[in-house]
Amino acid sequence: MPATAEDTYDVVILGGGSGGYACAFRAAELGLSVALVEKSKLGGTCLHVGCIPTKALLHAAEVADSAREGEQFGVRTTFESVDMAGVNAYKDGVIGRLYKGLQGLAKAHKVELVEGTGRLVDATTVEVDGRRLTGRTVVLATGSYPRSLPGLEISGRIMTSEQALQLDHVPDRVVVLGGGVIGVEFASVFRSFGSEVTVVEALPRLVAAEDEAVSKVLERAFRKRKITVRAGVKFTGATQEGDVVTVSLEDGTSIEADLLLVAVGRGPVTDGLGFAEAGVKLDRGFVTTDDRLRTGVDGLYAVGDIVPGLQLAHRGFQQGIFVAEEIAGLSPAPIVESTIPRVTYCNPEIASVGLTEAQAREAHGEIETYEYNLGGNGKSQILQTAGFVKLVRAKDGPVVGIHMIGARMGEQVGEAQLIVGWEAHPDDVAPLIHAHPTQNEALGEAHLALAGKPLHAHN
Repeated sequence: MPATAEDTYDVVILGGGSGGYACAFRAAELGLSVALVEKSKLGGTCLHVGCIPTKALLHAAEVADSAREGEQFGVRTTFESVDMAGVNAYKDGVIGRLYKGLQGLAKAHKVELVEGTGRLVDATTVEVDGRRLTGRTVVLATGSYPRSLPGLEISGRIMTSEQALQLDHVPDRVVVLGGGVIGVEFASVFRSFGSEVTVVEALPRLVAAEDEAVSKVLERAFRKRKITVRAGVKFTGATQEGDVVTVSLEDGTSIEADLLLVAVGRGPVTDGLGFAEAGVKLDRGFVTTDDRLRTGVDGLYAVGDIVPGLQLAHRGFQQGIFVAEEIAGLSPAPIVESTIPRVTYCNPEIASVGLTEAQAREAHGEIETYEYNLGGNGKSQILQTAGFVKLVRAKDGPVVGIHMIGARMGEQVGEAQLIVGWEAHPDDVAPLIHAHPTQNEALGEAHLALAGKPLHAHN
């Protein structure tokens, strides 16, 4: 079916998640005609079955904990139960408002939304339900899906995060398979809602991509919350019988639960979409690109979770903006992956940017580190949270990594990103004034200490 003039655009984008819609909106702002293809709903995984709904659950979990713990603050609150119908209504209301806002933005930007499953026909053509869209440039932004393990069927009481977001009850016993970001966030939610939770992780520690010191504090906090952690042990199988899932481990032990949440990472959505046939190089399903997000096929770019690296909505969002500006001829500076902030929204919260201590030793040889304990921070004491801010710097050089754990630490990662991204030295940050009393002061105090002038900390 040949393309008509109405089906020809400056940019055709396959996928309407964070990377796809950001690319579409920015390209339209720059005067380009845009078609945005999405098989489900605008906003993709992040808005509908990822970041937004999980963080809504985590906030509901925080409210449940506050109700339980009110007496320690002199407030006589009681916790009765979690009404999952009410929680889901709150969660869906947040999603609905944001979705409506996105639809309005697409209309305001004059982006043509094309609903349906798209497939790449060649480097300039996307076919959607028999209609062919031709673009001077095509951007692949098809996102990711929740992985399982070989032989582990997702059904019944064995589910991924996507099914878990629709639960209509709080299970009594939950096994979470996977101690990465998604696993520890859901473990945190279920525990706050009242479930008995066991996290099974094959690697030696939880959140293994984070600095080792962060993992140790998280594991200690989880033990205090009575979340059982089985790290360094491999899963071998699971069976369902009636209302019980039995999880078998390599050490010969088994765990019975009412629900097995499979949180072993996310895979790229690239199969059967015509990428390889169009000349796109794939590595284990991921699209390989250069630092300008070019696929190697002329006029064809890729953004978001299908590009190897951190699978984060804000990374895809920024990549989408970058590609739009690249197509428009603005020659934007490449994105520096090491300066992308990372937040895990469990309780306690984890936030980091840059290199871990181990990575910094490998990259720079001689390094310096400093941990500022939140015990010395007034606002953290008010919030009754424990944790730290850890700085990693090249010896006599800039700060190359910042790692934080404690309540609300995600709100501090913006300044942390600026410090690492601008290659600031501790002496550059020490004179900056941080408002009192805030947790943000902890960043300032850590840099004061690493600059050789600790005030509320021992050097």
